[in-house]
Amino acid sequence: MSLLDDIETISDAATVEAVWDVLVDRLGRHGFDRLMYGLTRYKTASSFGDPQDMLILTNHPPAYTDRFIGDAMYFHAPMVRWSEENVGACGWRWVQDNFDSFTPAERKVLDFNRSMGVIAGYTISFPHSSHRCRGAMALTARAGMAQHEVDAIWAEQGREIHALCNVAHLKLMSLPYSGSRRALTRRQREVLEWVGDGKTMQDIADIMGLTPATIEKHLRLARDALDVDTTAQAVMKVSLQNQIFRLEP
Repeated sequence: MSLLDDIETISDAATVEAVWDVLVDRLGRHGFDRLMYGLTRYKTASSFGDPQDMLILTNHPPAYTDRFIGDAMYFHAPMVRWSEENVGACGWRWVQDNFDSFTPAERKVLDFNRSMGVIAGYTISFPHSSHRCRGAMALTARAGMAQHEVDAIWAEQGREIHALCNVAHLKLMSLPYSGSRRALTRRQREVLEWVGDGKTMQDIADIMGLTPATIEKHLRLARDALDVDTTAQAVMKVSLQNQIFRLEP
């Protein structure tokens, strides 16, 4: 398939998984056999937000992700810090060039990466429209490749790779995903949609043919599933995750 074919497939994709499959296949053919994509809309000055609210996609093995993601090592990863402060693409030679400035925690992450064969690659940090939103992707080159080989691939094909990843990121931003511990039911989503439309509890009960007590129950269960305290927070979270006012497949 050509790059245009991949872009068309991504543009027409209805699910996060369909977009991810295209990226894994295409970038694997370029020599990047392990990918990690992260998107948060809940960044603060000291945190990326609750990991369960993030969209994280990866084909790294569990031996890597259990530590890097599960133990929150990513928070001290030098290239993650680079992606916080920059937009664009950066080869991992940047790590070698800036090693002396890294903290002990950052060097610990680099030691772990080396032990797992995460040595050569590129990081892409995507443009963002909100100070709380960040998206980035780490492209790890296959085992045995050195950074100078990766840089040579990027010099020849980096523009296409970067463009494809940008298109994929924009598509992923528009697709529904759930970081919640439990998925919302159709009824819970419907009630939140009416709240988002400004309807009162009685209005919603009349529209749906239910009692106000039942509407409140659906809202309480939705708040529990989304791990939020208020209905306003619930509406904001499902809106950011594109879970309401969506077309059902």
